[in-house]
Amino acid sequence: MAERDVLDSSRWRPRRIARFAYYFTIVELQSLVFAIAIFAALAASAVVPLPIPRYDALLIFGVTLTLALWAIGWETGREVLVICAFHLIGLALELFKVHQGSWSYPEDAFTKIAGVPLYAGFMYAAVGSYIVQAWRRMDLRVTDFRLVTMAILAVLAYANFFTHHWIPDLRWWIAAGFVIALWRTFVHFTVGGHRYRMPLVLSFVAIGVALWFAENAATFLGAWKYPDQLEVWRSVHVGKVGSWSLLVSLSFVLVAILKYIEGELFGHPGDKRAVEPHKKGEEPPEE
Repeated sequence: MAERDVLDSSRWRPRRIARFAYYFTIVELQSLVFAIAIFAALAASAVVPLPIPRYDALLIFGVTLTLALWAIGWETGREVLVICAFHLIGLALELFKVHQGSWSYPEDAFTKIAGVPLYAGFMYAAVGSYIVQAWRRMDLRVTDFRLVTMAILAVLAYANFFTHHWIPDLRWWIAAGFVIALWRTFVHFTVGGHRYRMPLVLSFVAIGVALWFAENAATFLGAWKYPDQLEVWRSVHVGKVGSWSLLVSLSFVLVAILKYIEGELFGHPGDKRAVEPHKKGEEPPEE
């Protein structure tokens, strides 16, 4: 299948843009089912009276949603495990951040630990669900991917969310590391029966911006609150786009490593790998 470069402006005529936007929107909505359901629950629980504390109801909803999507085959068993992993990773970060006073969950709940409701991990699980769903539905393939370097950067990015409370914030240095490591890395994907490619780092920034908008919606709905939002809601500082882009980067790396391991364990000779590692001195392979 001939591949189209997303950044090749000469190929983007109005009709082609409209067709791409239509099919891309469909596949994005399919990939965002888990996230959309979580945000719908946040919105509904903010206005509908509940017989139990809101945070507890959201936890029950999140668990039920995960099991239901697995039962109907929307999420595979491996994808559910990824969602659970993201939930635990996110919950660990939430426990630390709330303890440090970065944000808070002001409402009461039976299922709060150290000020953090257990449902909070589902916000991170929604990111994980989106990545694995989009990977499968758009048949993602990553080429010239520096596995070891990216794994180290992902660990540093996650650690920085903790360590910047005691040592200088290294997020921009880590972000620069991601840009350098991903300079020749492309993500290949299928939309509307056509194959496309784009620099992977641009997709991280685009998703980071989308998550910043989602964060504004979530804080407006009372999912959590920053200190300057306790009295009156105000938009989240635009600098958070960088934090979200880093979170997307480390989340994608986690899924990419899992996909690489899956290919090594369950792949067949001659199959194209979902993650093609960087090989020194070689040109990135074409689709």
